[in-house]
Amino acid sequence: MKKILLPVLVLFVFSCKDKTNAPDVSGIKLKVDVQRFEQDFFAVDSNNTKTGLVQLQTKYPAFLPLFVGNVLGLGPISDSNQLVFEGCKRFLHLNEPVYKRSQELYKNFGDVEKELTQGFKYVKYYFPAYKVPAHIITTVGPMDALAPMTNQEPSPNFMGQDFVAIGLQFYLGKDFFIYNDAGFISNVAPQYRSRRFAKEFIASDIFKLVIDDMYPDSSNRYPLIERFIEKGKRLYLLNQFLPSAEDTLLIGYTGKQINWCRDNERSIYNFFIQQNLLFEIDPALTQNFTTDGPATQGMPEESPGNVGAFLGWQIVKSYMKKHTSVTPERLMLTKNKIIYDESAYKPK
Repeated sequence: MKKILLPVLVLFVFSCKDKTNAPDVSGIKLKVDVQRFEQDFFAVDSNNTKTGLVQLQTKYPAFLPLFVGNVLGLGPISDSNQLVFEGCKRFLHLNEPVYKRSQELYKNFGDVEKELTQGFKYVKYYFPAYKVPAHIITTVGPMDALAPMTNQEPSPNFMGQDFVAIGLQFYLGKDFFIYNDAGFISNVAPQYRSRRFAKEFIASDIFKLVIDDMYPDSSNRYPLIERFIEKGKRLYLLNQFLPSAEDTLLIGYTGKQINWCRDNERSIYNFFIQQNLLFEIDPALTQNFTTDGPATQGMPEESPGNVGAFLGWQIVKSYMKKHTSVTPERLMLTKNKIIYDESAYKPK
């Protein structure tokens, strides 16, 4: 494949985004209950985990078995399963530094709770029939507990029937010592991903999970341009739930990367046209443009990984400007090829 030749512009500031007028959701009554599971779990006496788990079972009758059995992988909580009690003891000892760091940053969770509550109000505004999680449960789980969404992108969080759980072990700041451990980098999260393990990304990660719950992603067999647009639709919807968030927090690029994309938008689009890739379906030829990475292979090092998400987002924006009566719900149900055909997309 030919290497894309684009002008390199070095920019050191985060780009400000054009803010759209968000709807007034102040009249939507919504209260999400925040439960600090990690505080209760790490308060258990590690020398008497059996008694501690019995007491926790009363407060978290549904969540505790899920956390112990599925997240920690210790099986059902029962007198006959001694692995549970020994495994929890070991987990509490090994992860004490992680828990302490989480409490330094999140002992007061009020600002995050406020941002998430506001976001869920936008969810109810656009999707009144959607059942918003009744509980936000904060946890500190294993350092490798990234769960895949339907598009196989890893998420630090997970959802249940009436809750969304936040894995605080993945929001301790990019300089947290474990994130820079060679084993962690190789086996869990490279640094281009762990730089997003920070407080400001909690809300966008949560609402990506909500969108995945609403609309499971089955676009992996689509032609490349339709996969771009699928990503663009999700970013557009994410922006409706978080209308004040900077684009860098929504798409996960650095400020320099997103500015590079904006400055080279036409060249990026022309590359896919010239290489006859827009309607390619072979994963071997397309996955490079839709997966996370330090940069996109074949493009300058200033490019972001997952460059197709940016292109798809611009196409969806173009479509929505031409179809102002289309609601976010209608957008998500519109076939990606129709969006492309009717977008009249002309990159700058």
